Amino acid sequence: MPGLGRTRVKVCCIASEEEARIAIRAGADALGLVGAMPSGPGVISDAIASKITKIVPPPIATFLLTSETTAQGIYEHVRLVRPTTVQVVNHIDRAEYEKLETILPRNTIKRVQVIHIESSESLNLINHYIPYVDAFLLDSGRPSAKVPELGGTGRVHDWNLSAEFVRRSSKPVFLAGGLRSENVEEAIKTVKPFGLDLCTGVRTDGRLDEGKLKAFMRVVYNHTVAQ
Repeated sequence: MPGLGRTRVKVCCIASEEEARIAIRAGADALGLVGAMPSGPGVISDAIASKITKIVPPPIATFLLTSETTAQGIYEHVRLVRPTTVQVVNHIDRAEYEKLETILPRNTIKRVQVIHIESSESLNLINHYIPYVDAFLLDSGRPSAKVPELGGTGRVHDWNLSAEFVRRSSKPVFLAGGLRSENVEEAIKTVKPFGLDLCTGVRTDGRLDEGKLKAFMRVVYNHTVAQ
């Protein structure tokens, strides 16, 4: 297995216990479970997500992707699924994060805030969220679209902006958006993220493709040992 210094890998859009086992066998550090979303792939019921969290052994993390934008809504979603980490995919008011500190403190669950890299203005969100989160995840969605896109687009965004985000952030940063085995080495070299998040790039006809995932993990491993 890759050493401790390697870039972490989160396999998102896990749809079943079998997909969870495939990702674990391939060496994933974390699994992403997608709750109700206005658009995008990988959505599963909270009942299925909670079954998956029960079978995932430590130290592998389980990320619940929630589109809830209030502290109470996030709390209720987490209570149903019981993940180790909650990934907030939409922008929420700082006042809601302050409420979340009380009802769902960070010593009980990790928090990851998604930032959709649409322009250089995304960099201004670092200071907005950094007091309330454990990590960021940079994606290629369009929250302000008529039908909001909050992930799973399969699109690559401007990695130069992502690299600047990583440089400015004092918290770990995951990179998402259009990652696959053919471009992941360039992504690591350009952005230097703490971790990678992938969904559509390792799927065939909507299903997790073990061959594609192993090829992706091989590139990540080879990049690590070559450093």
